[in-house]
Amino acid sequence: MAKAYLRPFVLAFCLLSFFGLVQAATNTNKPLTIVLDWFVNPDHAPLFVAKQQGFFKKHGIRVKIIPPADASDGPKLVAAGKADLALNYQNQSIMQINNGLPLIRVATLINQPLDTIAVLKSSNIHSIDDLKGKTIGYSTTGFEAVTIKTMLAKHHLTTKDVKLVNVNYNLIQSLITHRVDATIGMMRTIEPIQMALQGYPARLFYPEDNGVPHYAELIFEANKKNINDPRLPAFIKALQEGVAYLKEHPKKTWHVFAKNHPELNNELNYKSWLATYPYFDDHPNHYSLHQYQVLLNYMKKHKLMKKNITR
Repeated sequence: MAKAYLRPFVLAFCLLSFFGLVQAATNTNKPLTIVLDWFVNPDHAPLFVAKQQGFFKKHGIRVKIIPPADASDGPKLVAAGKADLALNYQNQSIMQINNGLPLIRVATLINQPLDTIAVLKSSNIHSIDDLKGKTIGYSTTGFEAVTIKTMLAKHHLTTKDVKLVNVNYNLIQSLITHRVDATIGMMRTIEPIQMALQGYPARLFYPEDNGVPHYAELIFEANKKNINDPRLPAFIKALQEGVAYLKEHPKKTWHVFAKNHPELNNELNYKSWLATYPYFDDHPNHYSLHQYQVLLNYMKKHKLMKKNITR
């Protein structure tokens, strides 16, 4: 009698387990949509290498890589449930989470800053101390403004010792035409290479060497409610294999990428590919809570956060 009484519950449990497996399989078979931070470029190399080499397929997932119409689209689409992953800048992600977006970091692509203060190598600016009385061009406020302030303070200067000018993303042109003496916001693996190709080599000063705490340049984030998506561990494994293969075969992978993206097959992107690949995180699932807390404290100190957050 007891066995007969339990039979409906056993049947219900089996059905729930079956439908759970079906749902997991359905989620796994559905393409994982990844919105990039900007147009396709060498910063995204491991994704394309993982796709080229069949690593996503090996781990049982399909991916759809989407360049956004606007750089801010990715986090918004993930928050709205219209995309699975967004590639984002860690400092921007923290501010967006602080403003209420339901995002969570699930993997790291580049686990260090790429931002720089850049000056012309032909200038008389050999250290940040030499920026006193000079004009610095910038494109965005927020974290970038705090970075300038911190880097200057490391050398006993303040923003009152320099002139700040918004150059509206015309960083290279503003510098080589001497509209400004320095810029902040150039990525060390892209714009300085472009400047050198144009005959204007740059001298670079790095945030991490001048008082700004460690942060990840690019991270993958998901909607918090989807943190248990069964495709995510598979994605991270494939991404890690993509990084490893890229670092073992940087030129070979470039040639395949260039063939598949002929519009990007030029000297700038080739040199940028070779300059960028050493920066990709060998262990994209690793996460330092201490480093993250130091960054949170820094951003809170500089009023970039309104409230405490965790991940």
